[in-house]
Amino acid sequence: MRPNLGFYVQTINDIVTDTEKIGEEMNPSYEKIRTALDEKKTDSLSQEELADIRVLFEEGTDKYREMSKKISTLRPPAMVMGIHKKFERSYLNYVAGCEEMLQSIRSEEIDKAAFDAAEEKQDISTDEIAFSIQRMTNLLLKK
Repeated sequence: MRPNLGFYVQTINDIVTDTEKIGEEMNPSYEKIRTALDEKKTDSLSQEELADIRVLFEEGTDKYREMSKKISTLRPPAMVMGIHKKFERSYLNYVAGCEEMLQSIRSEEIDKAAFDAAEEKQDISTDEIAFSIQRMTNLLLKK
């Protein structure tokens, strides 16, 4: 049975859109931590704030995990099989970066080195995801 191209493209589009939406919801909390770390004022963040941020990040990461599972079950058209695998690996790495960032935020403190490393992992993965999506789009539109 051939993969359904319309379903595949729509599902990838939905995943990318949902990922961006979740990221936008979490961004203000991320910025709060990033600013506190950069200004060396992490003690200005209360334990309650950190706990709330952890819950928000955990919920977002759970949604990312679900989307990652969905990506792994998709049947891509043969022409994009290789780039789909790169997209799948990049998304898995992105989720891992989110999990690592979540682990860097404890109720009493933030592990700056771990937070920075997780942020870098997410940035690299985001670039790879964007590249994969662009490449898939180019290949599928040439059809």
